[in-house]
Amino acid sequence: MKLTILSRYSRLGASSRLRTLQYATRLEQAGFAVTVDSLFGDGYLQSLYSGRRCKRTILRSLLSRWGRCRTARDADVIWLEKEALPWLPWGVERLALPRGVPIVSDFDDAIFHNYDLHESPLVRRVLGEKIDRVMAHSALVTAGNSYLAERARRAGARRIEIVPSVVDAEAYQPAPARETDSTPRIGWIGTPQTWARYGEPRLAFFQEIARSQGLRFHLVGARLDAVSDGLFDFVPWSEAGEIAAIQDMDIGIMPLDCSPWEQGKCGYKLIQYMACGLPVVASPVGANTEIVTHGETGFMASSEAEWRDALVTLAEDPDLRRKMGKAGRQRVLENYSIQAQGDRVADFLAEVVNSS
Repeated sequence: MKLTILSRYSRLGASSRLRTLQYATRLEQAGFAVTVDSLFGDGYLQSLYSGRRCKRTILRSLLSRWGRCRTARDADVIWLEKEALPWLPWGVERLALPRGVPIVSDFDDAIFHNYDLHESPLVRRVLGEKIDRVMAHSALVTAGNSYLAERARRAGARRIEIVPSVVDAEAYQPAPARETDSTPRIGWIGTPQTWARYGEPRLAFFQEIARSQGLRFHLVGARLDAVSDGLFDFVPWSEAGEIAAIQDMDIGIMPLDCSPWEQGKCGYKLIQYMACGLPVVASPVGANTEIVTHGETGFMASSEAEWRDALVTLAEDPDLRRKMGKAGRQRVLENYSIQAQGDRVADFLAEVVNSS
């Protein structure tokens, strides 16, 4: 069976690496011949993470993707990450995608809100229903959480399966226990853009709690040039080093706002933390509420008072951290690992091929 993966990014992009690319080996073992076509390469992402976006690179990438979509006509199934041609209308994308090849579209973000909630009336009018059209024309939609699955249902998708974001549980392992009298490390991992949106607005609170409670913050992938008070450790992100960086944490956090966009997030940070045996504290938004069992694998926290109580409780109780971390890892093994989901995804794709 010939499978073409049309990913948004190369492996440097977390969404592409997690949602499709990490399944390639499993799918090959299941009998698929896998071809990967990434819209944007490492150079684009490196520029994006440094705060630059080259319109010329975007245009070249879109033109190149158009041509490569036509060559996918020999595939038995296309696994499409979100959309083939971002910011172009559905009619254009439909012309680019080969006729007669079934599409499995995958969503781990509420990307449709980039269009239907855009400030421009023109964008809303031209693109507001584009993702709904992608979903409706897919033989299968794989959605990262129930919010995304509900959108696919309302769009008229023929078949919908919830497939959470996963980690390789053989690679993600708990670190050896640290000394109980060491300074607890509160950890966060993500991109500079994600930190700017959810971390920096809470920076004063994090500084205050770190100072008053004797804690440290261990931030992986954040871009923070202004903080030099000794309370924050900044660790560059790399795929090779991210597991070790998480293992250096004692508590994992995932603060979010509460807007339609956040409802579509799939809580990958929490899954990474829990796979490494960490207790977590998270905003009760979107998939976070599905991943975290409050009081068992970590805490849900909305207000600053709730965040403070949760962080202080975990910081002061190493036994509770170990207990919650153990329960969280077990939850990952059963629901949020490639070991738990890999065969299921392969079966879905094979069913699409066999029914086309």
